[in-house]
Amino acid sequence: MRHRKHRNQLGVKKEHREALLANLSTALIQRGRIKTTLKKAKALRPFVEKVITLAKKGSLHDRRIAIARVRDVGIVHELFEEKVEQFKDRNGGYTRIYKIGTRRGDAAEMALIELIDADDEGYAKKSKPKAKKADKPVVEETAPVAEAEEAPAAEAEAPAAEETKKDEEAK
Repeated sequence: MRHRKHRNQLGVKKEHREALLANLSTALIQRGRIKTTLKKAKALRPFVEKVITLAKKGSLHDRRIAIARVRDVGIVHELFEEKVEQFKDRNGGYTRIYKIGTRRGDAAEMALIELIDADDEGYAKKSKPKAKKADKPVVEETAPVAEAEEAPAAEAEAPAAEETKKDEEAK
C-alpha cells in the first residue's frame, strides 16, 4: 500500500527534483536565507532539516550521505564544521518560512526560507484563559461622562413613575 507516501513533487521528474533541492539547499546553507516559491520552500524544509540532523550526528558516514544529497563538498564541510554549532541545542525546527506575497509575472506565491539562529526562541505560546463557572460576571466600565448622562435620565423617569401611581390610586 502507498499510504502516507506523498511528497512535494514540484511537477518535475525525480532526478530534476533532487538536483533542484540540492541547489536550493546549497544556497540556503551558504547564505542563510533565500527567496523562492512557496512550494519549493515547503519541499526544501524537510530536505535541509534532515541534512542538518546528519551534521549534528557528525560521523563520517553521515558526512558522506550529506555530500550525496547536497552535492557540494565545500558547503557540506562548512555545515559540519561551522554552522552545526548553532543547532546543537535545537531538537528540529531549523528553518522558518515567511510568505511574502505573489510574484508579479506569473502570480506564484513567493516565500522567504531562512535558517533559524541559535538564540532564537521562536514564538511564545499563548495559554488560553480558563473560564470559571462561579466567578463574578464581567462588568464593563463606562466613561464618567456616560454615567452623568444616565443619572438625570433615571431621575426624570422616577417622577413620571410616581405620577402614574398617584393617578392609579385616585381612580
